Parts: sequence; structure tokens; C-alpha cells
Amino acid sequence: MVPGIQHSLFLYLLLSCIHPSQAAQGCLNRQKVLIAIRQMQQFLKGQENRFADGIRTMKAKLSALQASVTKLTADQPSVTLCPVLEAPKHGKKFGSRYRTDHEVHFVCQPGYQLTGSSTRVCQPSGRWSGEDANCTAPTAVEWNTLNNQSFSRKPRCAKVERTQHCSCDAGFHMSGSSENSVCQDVDECEVFQLGGLARLCMHTCVNIPGSYRCTCPPAYKLLDDGRSCDDIDECTTSQHNCTGAETCINIRGGFQCVNPQCPEPHANVSYVKTSPFQCERHPCPMNSKSCHHAAKTISFHYLSLPSKLKPPVTLFRMATAAAPGRPGPDNLRFGIAGGSNQGQFVLQRSDRQTGELILVQPLEGPSTVEVDVDMSEYLDRTFQAKHVSKVTLFVSANRF
Repeated sequence: MVPGIQHSLFLYLLLSCIHPSQAAQGCLNRQKVLIAIRQMQQFLKGQENRFADGIRTMKAKLSALQASVTKLTADQPSVTLCPVLEAPKHGKKFGSRYRTDHEVHFVCQPGYQLTGSSTRVCQPSGRWSGEDANCTAPTAVEWNTLNNQSFSRKPRCAKVERTQHCSCDAGFHMSGSSENSVCQDVDECEVFQLGGLARLCMHTCVNIPGSYRCTCPPAYKLLDDGRSCDDIDECTTSQHNCTGAETCINIRGGFQCVNPQCPEPHANVSYVKTSPFQCERHPCPMNSKSCHHAAKTISFHYLSLPSKLKPPVTLFRMATAAAPGRPGPDNLRFGIAGGSNQGQFVLQRSDRQTGELILVQPLEGPSTVEVDVDMSEYLDRTFQAKHVSKVTLFVSANRF
């Protein structure tokens, strides 16, 4: 039998039994009828809560789907054509595609120097980055500047069948006339760059005679590939100066010494520190409503982020679990309770027991951003307790 029809029939029978004109032998007595009515009321309340939770879950999923579809639409690359570029006089052009993000490279013939941009990129606006490339013959003063023993040197020449052939070492290119040629260093850092940033190195490219080398910012180390940088964990390598009362938190490009404190007592509310990163409220007086609604627990969390991290990114999850032998809450409410830069975060429910703090706007470093997240527990629509998580974000000056 369909549950709705079955419950309607049950209610009809109860009404029939308690109606004076229709009471019949075999009906439940008054006490049993009241018990049955209370059971039916509890059943309907449970059905109502499950229906409300289902509606909220469906709305959250629809919002997430809408955001995902909107992002996919915004991320669709637009096909843009840039004007055709010609090779400069006394030079060559490499690259024949003129769509968005495609590159064209220019080099000059021996005896000429490149002015302008050696690499140009087709931008979404339909314009090329950089400046027009030209090949010009250097002046006498420029030749004196080029004539440096480290970055310019004499070529290796040999006569083969009355013809002189000259060559340069790797990392150098031939410049000057055939009678007065010189091997000039190739600045790899300038040739292979995009938007003013070196593409050969994760951080900084340094040109050296015949080659290049990569460097990393302070508190980072260069990896074995010679180009990538990795953060040094000062906390695990004992390279910090935190005191015994403080905890060392490793962040990108350094460390932080933290010692979070519980709130000062006020009214009937006071806290005790139960661990380095958690405070718990003392029991409240029976008649103190303000104490009962204050946070039962306050926890402290520290995260390290790169600068300008592309959102959306889930930073933190908050959940609850019932103690053994005790019924857990049947409803949770999550919210952002305070802190700085609140508009750059949203809090949404991922399931019935979990809320997620999501970064929706990039954070630029170096900076320290704080955001407070709270979770309220309800049982049968009655407030039970509130928990607060204080999240501190250490945003690096670098994008790695």
C-alpha cells in the first residue's frame, strides 16, 4: 500500500474510534490513541526535515552546476587572428601562425643587431605584444661595448680551399662583418621571455656568458632540474627562532611563530585552552542564555597560499560528529562570522554534515588574511551548540 494512503487510513481509523457516535468495540483506548498520535507527529516531523534537507541539497547542487557552466562559458577561448608580420630587413622570422597565444620569433643576420622585440605573442585583442623588430648595423661605440672578453670573443676560423670559415661556441652568435666578425653572447633570458617574465626559470633568469642560470627568492631552494624553486621548510629543519610557547608554521618563503589565545572572560562566558590550537568553553550557568549561545569550541587553523591563486579553491572544511551513545544534531547551519576580506570567500554545504570555505576572488601577497567560520547545531529545531573555526591565510609574495 502507498505510504500516504496507509497513513491517511490510519488517521481515519483513529478519528472513528474517538468519535462518540461511531465508537465501536475493539477501538484503542484514549491513552493508546494519544500515543499513536504522537508517533504520527514525530514521523511527519522527520519527513518534513528530510524534505527540507533534500530541497537545500538540490538548490546547492543547482548553484554549483550553474557556476560550473558559467565558468566553462567564460573560459572558452576566443579565436582571434593578428595581422601578418613580415621578417625584418637583414633578418629572419620564425613562426607562421597568427592565432591567439601563438608566438613569432625574429633573429638578425651576422653583422646586424636586433632592436625591438625578439618574440611577439598574438593577444586576445588581435594585437601583437612587444614592438616591431628591426635589424641594424651597430656603431663603433656599440662594437667597443660588445668587445668584452666574457660576453664576446673571437670566433674560431680556418681556411678551407682558400675560403675562410668561422664559427662560434654554443651560446654565442656571429656578429659584425666578414672581415671583423665577433662571437657575441646570446641572452637566453631575453630571447625566451613572455610579458617581461623569463620562461626558462620559475623565478629569475640570470644571463651568463654562453648560457644562463636560474635563481630563487629567499627561503626557496633550486631543484635538480636547474629551473624550479621549492620552499624550504624552516620548521622541520630547525631554521626558525620560535620560542617554546610558540608553534612554528611553515609558509611559502618563510615561517610564522604563532601562539593563539582564548578570548578574555566576559559576563558568564570563559574559556580554557585544551590544546595549542583549541579553546573550550567552561560549563554555563543553567539560566544564562548568552553563555549557552556563545561558541562552545574555538579552533585555530593556519594555511599557506601562493599569490593570485586562481579560484574557485576549497580552502577549509568544517564538520561535526556525534559523541558515542549520544544523538547527533539533525540540522547544521554554516556561516562566515567575521575576519578580513570576507567578500573573497563563500561558505557552502557539501553534504549534510560538512561545510566548505571556498576562495572565489584571488588574494595577492604578501598579506595575511583572516576569516572566521561558524557552525551551529540544531536538534528538533532547537539550538544546541555553536563552534567557531578561526582560519588564518598566509599569502606568499610569489605565485608558487
